[in-house]
Amino acid sequence: MHETNTIPLGSHGAASPRLALRWLRERTRHVTDQLDTAYAQPGRYWLTDEAEHERVLAYLTTGTAYQLTLYAENTRYVLVAGPSGASA
Repeated sequence: MHETNTIPLGSHGAASPRLALRWLRERTRHVTDQLDTAYAQPGRYWLTDEAEHERVLAYLTTGTAYQLTLYAENTRYVLVAGPSGASA
């Protein structure tokens, strides 16, 4: 009942922090497009939050990973952008 499984859904190498942010935004859009409206709302808000995107760029530029987690019922979608081998 409380078992958790991690299922990697893919990865992408980006040549710059700005391209990593672009990937993060695309993946967030893909996830939110598949969620029910109530669960998609936080992701949709994040997609329009320019101040948060600037913070993401600042993190990535300094080599710090950034993590965005979206929820739907019993499922968590964890999107991470960062230097190769970094953990959020």
